[in-house]
Amino acid sequence: MSTRHGIVFRHVVALLFLLLSSAGLTLLAANGSSGFALVLRIDGVIGPASADYIHKGLAQATARGAQLVVIEMDTPGGLDTSMRSIIKDILASPVPVAGFVAPEGARAASAGTYILYASHIAAMAPATNLGAATPVAIGLGGPQPGSTAPREEETDTPAATSDERTTEQAPASPTTSRPATARSPADAMAAKSMSDATAYIRSLAQLRGRDVDFAERAVREAASLSAEEALTEGVIDIIAMDTADLLHKLDGREIAVLDGKRTLATADLAIERLEPDWRNRILAVLANPQVALILMMIGIYGLFFEFTSPGFGVPGIAGAISLLVALYAFQLLPVNWAGVLLLAVGAGLMLAEAFLPSFGALGIGGIIAFVVGGLFLMDAEVPGFGIPLALIVGLALASAAILLAIGNLAARSLRRAVVSGREAMLGTRGTVIGPAPDGTWWIAVHGENWRARADRPLVPGAPVRVERMDGLVLHVSPTDPPHPPGSPP
Repeated sequence: MSTRHGIVFRHVVALLFLLLSSAGLTLLAANGSSGFALVLRIDGVIGPASADYIHKGLAQATARGAQLVVIEMDTPGGLDTSMRSIIKDILASPVPVAGFVAPEGARAASAGTYILYASHIAAMAPATNLGAATPVAIGLGGPQPGSTAPREEETDTPAATSDERTTEQAPASPTTSRPATARSPADAMAAKSMSDATAYIRSLAQLRGRDVDFAERAVREAASLSAEEALTEGVIDIIAMDTADLLHKLDGREIAVLDGKRTLATADLAIERLEPDWRNRILAVLANPQVALILMMIGIYGLFFEFTSPGFGVPGIAGAISLLVALYAFQLLPVNWAGVLLLAVGAGLMLAEAFLPSFGALGIGGIIAFVVGGLFLMDAEVPGFGIPLALIVGLALASAAILLAIGNLAARSLRRAVVSGREAMLGTRGTVIGPAPDGTWWIAVHGENWRARADRPLVPGAPVRVERMDGLVLHVSPTDPPHPPGSPP
């Protein structure tokens, strides 16, 4: 009986173990099914690095089955191409995307406003703002919103020129508008780009069911709204303190995604943040116009060192790499290539000053060309892409000093007397050692014994001077008349 009881007891224990295991697996599956929310962060200027980071983040969220992607933003704006790339990824994402202007005190200006309008959910933290999406000039600058004299230029938002007239200043009817034949090319380009920018943000507003009027005013008039005002006017959906509060308030909300309507269950989602990888960090550094300018100057210095002192290799390799990386960075940025050319010309003129007797004209012209090129390279009005004037002037003066110093050293080396080879032997003084068996003489020059011939008799110990060389035989002449032994000097 004891054996049978033991067998029954073991079966009961095994059954209980299986039941408990199944219950544990069920709980784990239930917890795992709640999923997670992936948080991406845009902090600063929107550029190629930001676009690459968001693209990878959305792809990872889709592959891992994230329930929601939160794009936290604090940005003054950025580049049109990068902004459009981010918006395309958001619109094509099967995972809902929440644009969140946070933390308190942050902003989503310019390109950030477009991204917020494109997101499935638009949210802001208290004491934040959005708007000011008027196209900003890259180049020589342009008029402010409402100006009547737009210029041809590029933008950091979807337009490629500065703002045209505001809606209040626009003509009331076609009969009062300026004829198309009288419109300047800059005016025509401004009108086209402004229409493009306005239509783009209006289409995003209509897609997400948000306020269209403010969207147009943000572009045409650089209008801005606080978080509370944006919520009142229907520009955003939610005001939340932080990401956790945002997920709590989004729970149960129905939104439209690519595959139809979806009810969010975000109250219990785990929050996972995705940090930029090493490639994004390097790309962000290269997309800094100040870094690109410094790399360009390092490249010029390195190549100049290599050309003036060939054979060392390191300056040439470092210079070539720096120059290529700088050109790649310029390709990422909306640079004015006339500015890049002026920078190169300025450096070349400063270098020429060290070799040509221009009495400072080339050097001064090089400094002026370098400073003007730096000013033309980027527009300081573009958020985050301006180059400080102090950096430009400092690099110009440092470049002038370095290049002039190097040029002076090179010029002095060219004027220095030759100290080796055949040329160095001419005019050298030596001492007669004695006669050689073949009728020549042995003389000592620079610590070496040379065979020599002379037109006059030589005396051992007498000083001589090298007149010319015939192969390995020197032709010398006495420097002082010989004195017979025993005679007074």
